[in-house]
Amino acid sequence: MFLKKYKMPLYGGVLTALFTGIAAYVVGSLSGYEAMQLLESSLPRIGTLFNTIILASATILALILTLLGISTSSDSNLKKDHYKQVLNLAWFDAFLFVVTLIFFQLFNIPITESDNVPTSYYTFFYWAAVFISSLVSGLMVAVILMLYSTVQNIIRIVGLGEDLDLISEEEEEPAHQQVE
Repeated sequence: MFLKKYKMPLYGGVLTALFTGIAAYVVGSLSGYEAMQLLESSLPRIGTLFNTIILASATILALILTLLGISTSSDSNLKKDHYKQVLNLAWFDAFLFVVTLIFFQLFNIPITESDNVPTSYYTFFYWAAVFISSLVSGLMVAVILMLYSTVQNIIRIVGLGEDLDLISEEEEEPAHQQVE
């Protein structure tokens, strides 16, 4: 159900991850020393990318609270599906935040300055860095597309007054006021 409902965001994330991974793969095979040099030059950029994604995902979580405020204050009687969509977005964004923070910490270990690491290991570290940064970038694109879909629905319901299938037909209390 999740995969079917969020097909566009997930495809966008997978395509982003594949595109960035393939772009790095074009570099070709590397010796350990070349990988170490590439790793030294790319680690600060990867750290900046991770830092940006951490800040963006925290901001998105704050925006979700605003979105909930708009949802609950609207005159539309929104179905539980709308709130489930917002909950899925929040979960996916929080997952992105935690995963990126963990990798950000791991990439701050000064591996290239260690004398105990064999040069041949740097090839593995380089490709792991490429894979992980591609994966995290893809996750960020998926979160942005999920947020776009949710915001688009709210605009169409609240702002444009469209009758989407997220509006309840029954005259019952809105989902945010029900006690379960």
